[in-house]
Amino acid sequence: MTTVSPSWNYTLHLPHDPRAPGIARGALRLILAAHEMPELTPTAELLAAELLTNSHRHTKGPYALRVRSAEPGRLRVAVRDTDPRVPPGFLDRDSPVHPLDLDAEDGRGLHLVQACADNWGASVLRELGASKGGKLPWAECGGGAAAW
Repeated sequence: MTTVSPSWNYTLHLPHDPRAPGIARGALRLILAAHEMPELTPTAELLAAELLTNSHRHTKGPYALRVRSAEPGRLRVAVRDTDPRVPPGFLDRDSPVHPLDLDAEDGRGLHLVQACADNWGASVLRELGASKGGKLPWAECGGGAAAW
């Protein structure tokens, strides 16, 4: 008999604190261990680190790590923040991404996401009720093509 894995998701709300990205990566490792997905940990952690770091460095408010698995062996990592500006390359894959400068101390995040993720994108969140709007850049990893 084949068992069907139900979909699951987690959201970790984080303050704008320099320790928050590290705490979120630790939580991601625990989530993947609990769901017996250790093979995705290195890639998922790298993707989460890039998205978390961007939110921490380029926004002023809190942000949230979202982790979701809607099909076995696949994972979507996303970080919601309150800044609606989406980095080039997340909404439109044809938009130019800044050239990679190997001597620079930063600027590699989107290049790493594109190189390591199976799929990526972003949603612009509109202001509804108590929500403050913002964006939700995401990246997926795992076997097979995603149908999300």
